[in-house]
Amino acid sequence: MGAGKNEVFMLSQASEHNSPKDCWLVISGKVYDVTKFLEDHPGGDDVLLSATGKDATDDFEDIGHSTSARAMMDEYCIGEIDASTIPARRAYTPPKQPRYYQDKTSEFIVRLLQFLVPLAILGSAVGIRIYIKST
Repeated sequence: MGAGKNEVFMLSQASEHNSPKDCWLVISGKVYDVTKFLEDHPGGDDVLLSATGKDATDDFEDIGHSTSARAMMDEYCIGEIDASTIPARRAYTPPKQPRYYQDKTSEFIVRLLQFLVPLAILGSAVGIRIYIKST
């Protein structure tokens, strides 16, 4: 495809190029045709193919690419992405859940039994001793 470096693509256009024979990535507002680089990529072609169809900037930055890798990118740049076609990032908001108030009854019963069972054993031992002495 004879795309020039000044061409502006929509994300939907870039998303169509998601196969080993035709692979485009969107990184830092630019579109890269990395099809010829798939076999040479140190991380393997699966890494690049999994980053298609979205803004792969975070994926790219998280790896910590070398300066030579960043310089190599110019060779594959075919244009820019229309930023308005990239979905806005939304901050994660946890789902609303009702407050959980733990039932304290079982905890109370356990503590009561921890006190009463040894007391009952002690009482039984004293009772048996008194009974044995009296007979």
